[in-house]
Amino acid sequence: MELDDVPQDHNATLGGYRKAVYARDAQGRIQVVPSTGWEVEEIVTTQAADALRRQAEEARRAAQAGQGSTLAYWMYERRMDVALLAQGTGLWQWQVRRHLDARRFARLDRRALERYARALGLPVETLLSCPGAAPGPGGST
Repeated sequence: MELDDVPQDHNATLGGYRKAVYARDAQGRIQVVPSTGWEVEEIVTTQAADALRRQAEEARRAAQAGQGSTLAYWMYERRMDVALLAQGTGLWQWQVRRHLDARRFARLDRRALERYARALGLPVETLLSCPGAAPGPGGST
């Protein structure tokens, strides 16, 4: 990309910040150029954020109905997926997937809950509930 081609479309998802983009100058040298983003990036980011919001809402409803754990809600609410949460906790992805089940999540000990809470940046008590849902297992303690 040439210096003059660096997009400056004022991507709203950047929140007014700029990002560094590498571009070539007239002599062919690579330079770091500030960019306010581009329209396609904004569209894709907005679609991804909308998908995560939908997943969080579905997970919230499932938790409210007792069909899913509050962990699923918080995972999506924090814009994570199973792979990222597994990476953040040091657990295997299959373990995280198992804990998305309400019954299995209910059996987790305090240490495991603290591990998830730390990865999600939440207190354990918050992890055990979600907006509009009954407190999760162990949430009454």
